Amino acid sequence: MLPPGVKLCAVSKFHPVSAIQEAYNAGQRCFGESRVQELLEKIPQLPSDIDWHFIGHLQTNKVRPLIGKTALIESVDSEKLLNLIDSESRKAGVVTKVLMQLHVAREETKFGFLPEELLSFFEERKFECLTNTHICGVMGMASNTDDNERVRADFAEIARVFREISGNPSLGLRGFDVVSMGMSHDWPIAVEEGATIVRIGSMIFGDRK
Repeated sequence: MLPPGVKLCAVSKFHPVSAIQEAYNAGQRCFGESRVQELLEKIPQLPSDIDWHFIGHLQTNKVRPLIGKTALIESVDSEKLLNLIDSESRKAGVVTKVLMQLHVAREETKFGFLPEELLSFFEERKFECLTNTHICGVMGMASNTDDNERVRADFAEIARVFREISGNPSLGLRGFDVVSMGMSHDWPIAVEEGATIVRIGSMIFGDRK
């Protein structure tokens, strides 16, 4: 289904442990959750080699219990949140891998950095103050529309910002190589535009109960 080099994050939020176990038994190892409490309840009930991705809006008061529990926090949408993740990771003695969330969609409800804000963050080398957080790349969502050209333009913009950052040798970034974009309804376009992770839920688990 997916081409080589593109990872599937199975979006398991709101689905029962039994459904996740079934997907695990079929070979899936990466799962995405969007609520901290739900994730913390599921982790002890499932195999320990699962890569848990946190993909929802992360409130600052929920950061501490999440630290050390994820393979990747995909939804870092502000410098304040990034710095809090870093300080809590330092206290816990772990390094937390994160993605910076880009806001390109034509909806006010989506969170994230505007492209120029994220480019400025890197140009000003604000990442250099991080001690226990590794920025692995970017994440974003396309506008919620049936207009495939709009969707493609949104994904192309996410990929453009990623390339501008990753292709700047003066930044000296290592391991900045992830572009997480695309969901059940638009993942083929996301892959064509350069996604390395797609987040697919309903195609795997069906509609939420």
